[in-house]
Amino acid sequence: DEEFDELCFEFGLELDEITSEKDIISKEKGEEKAKGASDVVLYKIDVPANRYDLLCMEGLVRGLQVFKERINLPRYEKIIPAEGEGQRLIITEQTAQVRPHAVAAVLRNITFTKDRYDSFIDLQEKLHQNICRKRALVAIGTHDLDTITGPFTYTAKAPSEIKFKPLNQSQEYTASQIMDLYRTDSHLRHYLPLIENKPRYPVIYDSNGVVLSMPPIINGDHTKITLNTRNVFIECTGTDITKAKIVLDIIVTMFSEYCEKPFTVEAVEVVYPNGKTHIYPELAYRTEKVKPEYINKKVGISETPSSLAKLLTRMCLKSHVTGNGNHLEVEIPPTRADIIHACDIVEDAAIAYGYNNIQMLIPKTYTIANQLPLNKLAELLRLDLAAAGFTEALTFALCSQEDIADKLRTDISATNAVRIANPKTAEFQVARTTLIPGLLKTIAANRKMPLPLKLFEISDIVVKDPNTDVGARNYRHLCAIYYNKSPGFEIIHGLLDRVMQVLEVPPNEENGYTIKAAEGTAFFPGRCAEVFAKGQSIGKLGVVHPDVITKFELTMPCSVLEINIEPFV
Repeated sequence: DEEFDELCFEFGLELDEITSEKDIISKEKGEEKAKGASDVVLYKIDVPANRYDLLCMEGLVRGLQVFKERINLPRYEKIIPAEGEGQRLIITEQTAQVRPHAVAAVLRNITFTKDRYDSFIDLQEKLHQNICRKRALVAIGTHDLDTITGPFTYTAKAPSEIKFKPLNQSQEYTASQIMDLYRTDSHLRHYLPLIENKPRYPVIYDSNGVVLSMPPIINGDHTKITLNTRNVFIECTGTDITKAKIVLDIIVTMFSEYCEKPFTVEAVEVVYPNGKTHIYPELAYRTEKVKPEYINKKVGISETPSSLAKLLTRMCLKSHVTGNGNHLEVEIPPTRADIIHACDIVEDAAIAYGYNNIQMLIPKTYTIANQLPLNKLAELLRLDLAAAGFTEALTFALCSQEDIADKLRTDISATNAVRIANPKTAEFQVARTTLIPGLLKTIAANRKMPLPLKLFEISDIVVKDPNTDVGARNYRHLCAIYYNKSPGFEIIHGLLDRVMQVLEVPPNEENGYTIKAAEGTAFFPGRCAEVFAKGQSIGKLGVVHPDVITKFELTMPCSVLEINIEPFV
């Protein structure tokens, strides 16, 4: 296990944990439910999101074997059948409104075992979640070719016109009934919104009118793959042709090793609505030229061109030195869609060299770090507020709309708050525009504590601002609250004076601070004042309105101070 963990790390992966089905179930659901589950050891391996070729056992083992130099990287080959013998997939123009693209391939004379079959299904599921964006961009369908006859037609029809027996069901349904059937299915219900409001649903037929699949929802039962399947027809339909090609390439390269002629794939001709044809899978190899010194400089090593070529070859990027040793020619296989730029090649060279083997150096630029002035000021103020007998609280930056509007007796439109587009909970709908609700909620949660409760918080609030590049702006606020049997306005006023004293701001109008009577919706009438400093209004202090207190489920009076500290930096 230690050796394997080490190998994963060297290859740029992380062995997350070593567990078993039984362990997982007992952790999640308790010992009782885990009875009878399998004890087989499972490795949980974290794979980077861009390495689609490592998402199944076959690809991972192949990648590690090449890395260990036990095997050479296989050459993936597409076989184009003789004229008139190959399979064709005809796309009709009706698909343009729903899922316009389709690609296909055939794996001939493949031998499945239980494990290989499970891995085959599992890879499709992982791709669906990952690059296919939950089937929105691409949906994969795999079929037993011997149960159907080409050419195949990819079209779109009205839901009532589509009728077939879905996978693992016992009777035929129309497309509309299928949608109702899977509305309660924990796995498939998430994909229904992709097409359910469209006037036509995508569907693939063979030449006898047998339904292969209704992407992206479900395959037909007729073409179901079993362990005895010898020839597999693979189709990927989608809204993004580039992703569809990558997905098809990954599936055929991973599982063509089980074909009679390993690593060969039979091509399929796809006919577009405009009459043009294209052969898939593309299985495109391409070469990139990289300078060895570019790699050495970026990684911070000094390897010879030939040893860099060897390192890259171990990472499935077959490389050799050209042009008097001042260039590396790197061949990018169809499995490596993540190699987009020279820097991706540099990264792989660094992984093969071993991050732990790169010499640590002191950076050439010599600078002394400095604390951000605003943070420095906030830290200094925290100490003085604590010394004044107040306890620091840290509350969430997100809150509900009620917290900053209704509960503070104001309208949400007046708050200028930034909203979350699709909030997960009612508690986190908007970014806070004031620190008061957070502290009132903290007091509500600590009502059992002995009085008085004196809390403060120095944190950011967020308001919309059309003049900034992101459309919003943060302000660092200081908020303090005093909760007792009497409102204690004088205590909060005293705290303001102390804060100004440590900031060395004198109590006068010219160049100091003043307070003037004001009104605020959250404050008791006649018990609210506005604080002015540096010639601008920086906040308010006062006794909280009884309605606000009851809305936060409190019973005693309290007074509060909230000011913006940024002018004092």
